[in-house]
Amino acid sequence: MDARDVIKIGMSAERRLVVPPERTVGHFVPDMPMVYATPMMILEMELASADAIKSCLEPGWITVGTEVDIRHLAATPVGALVRTTARVIAVERRIIRFEVEAFDDKRRIGEGRHARGLVNVEAFTKRLGAG
Repeated sequence: MDARDVIKIGMSAERRLVVPPERTVGHFVPDMPMVYATPMMILEMELASADAIKSCLEPGWITVGTEVDIRHLAATPVGALVRTTARVIAVERRIIRFEVEAFDDKRRIGEGRHARGLVNVEAFTKRLGAG
């Protein structure tokens, strides 16, 4: 499968999340504040990116995260609504590049770029020795 045949620049998706305690840095690291953790924000950015293109993928194909260049700009407390967006900005044969952002109700809390690689699940599983 060649991503250039099915994925178009501008495709996008959005996710919303009310920050739960288990997605805070304080949940993972004792004595740290109970604010939205950077890795959790990045996870939502990756999931939004995958959502933006998953309907275009042929059966047996998925995307996996391959690059992350993210800035976490502001702290967000438990209970706040976070909106995460992803938009395709470039498409190569096997790599799709995204611009990603995250917002709480007051401001932009994260921004950056993310890339996902196009993978055939059967071939991938065989390479891992799990199939």
